[in-house]
Amino acid sequence: MKPTSILDVSAVFSLLRMTLACTFAAATTPASSAGLAEAPAGPTVRVPGFTWDRVPLNIHFGKRPADLTDAEVEFVARHSSLIALEKSHGVTPHGSTEAGIADSARRITQRNPAAKVLFYFNAFINWSGYDAFKTYRPEWTLRSASGEIIKHPSGTPRPDPSNADFREWWSDVVANANRSAPLGGVFIDALPQALTPALAKQVGEEKARDIVAGLREMINLTKRKLGPDRFVVANGLRTTDFREILDWEGIDGVMIEHFGAFKTDSPTDIKTDLDSIALAAAKGKFVVIKGWPGFNWLDKEMMQRPYAELLRLARESLTFPLACFLIAAQPGSHFCYSWGYTDTHGMLDAYAEFDRPLGPPKTDAVWTGLTATREFAHASVWVDLTSKQARIDWH
Repeated sequence: MKPTSILDVSAVFSLLRMTLACTFAAATTPASSAGLAEAPAGPTVRVPGFTWDRVPLNIHFGKRPADLTDAEVEFVARHSSLIALEKSHGVTPHGSTEAGIADSARRITQRNPAAKVLFYFNAFINWSGYDAFKTYRPEWTLRSASGEIIKHPSGTPRPDPSNADFREWWSDVVANANRSAPLGGVFIDALPQALTPALAKQVGEEKARDIVAGLREMINLTKRKLGPDRFVVANGLRTTDFREILDWEGIDGVMIEHFGAFKTDSPTDIKTDLDSIALAAAKGKFVVIKGWPGFNWLDKEMMQRPYAELLRLARESLTFPLACFLIAAQPGSHFCYSWGYTDTHGMLDAYAEFDRPLGPPKTDAVWTGLTATREFAHASVWVDLTSKQARIDWH
């Protein structure tokens, strides 16, 4: 589905944004991704803590019923400097998502002071579990012209970002969480759900445009409150859909959540997602690729299998999504891999490839049709998107 059209920024502001982005140009080795002809030349975003030493990992999960163990904290702190803690993280032992995320952030950053731990907050679904909702006002809930509450398919109400008071409240929640804990920014979820034609069918074209314009302002407002040293990472891109958010002010990075999965697994879909990494870099933004092992937590039959078997399958399936990421990675790019979003979905388990030395890329990717190669200091990567075969030779 193509996103609902929104107000475009003027060419003058587009040029200004690109000029300012130059100040964030990465000091690391450039990787202009040869073969991605449609990606314009431009700066890449500077991501503090980013390194090519090993596969740059984003760890994104939540653990709801209990605190992280010391071993889990050590694992996260050692493997990643970009961590997102999901909704309801630590809500059972701490009573709220805010308190649960704050506690884990303190423990992680004690072990890795360079870590950016991101606070999860949904921009278009009022997920419960947050203390902040004690001050949420009912008039901020999105309604149709007939007064019916608009809900996510789960039955959870949606907020109305076109309301200025809601935008102020939402951005304050994020800013206050970051002030009260050693957090490095926010992971904003569900933006694509406000950009589909389905929303306009529920609320009307004009209201849908107002909601998108409100989201743009809310994200920009949040970034201004957080300041330049904290990240705003948004979910996300999906092939060519929702690429407009790459031009939204206030967003530092975007996630491609459904990479090679969820009906976007054709060779051309995968190539398009890889092209988005260079396109984002040219606009001064970094990309997180969320890879999948060929199954996910929604597959009830698979989830009945022993955990050890799921982990074995995930390890066996890692090469292709990881090779795709390495082919297209830019300075600041991060790779995320699991079959879901909790501590029981493979995010906190070791994969040998993530502990191997990688080193900076020696070359840009070289594409021949849908086949590509790329050389790193300690790895040679080959991938064929048509056959979905890949090889990473570590050396």
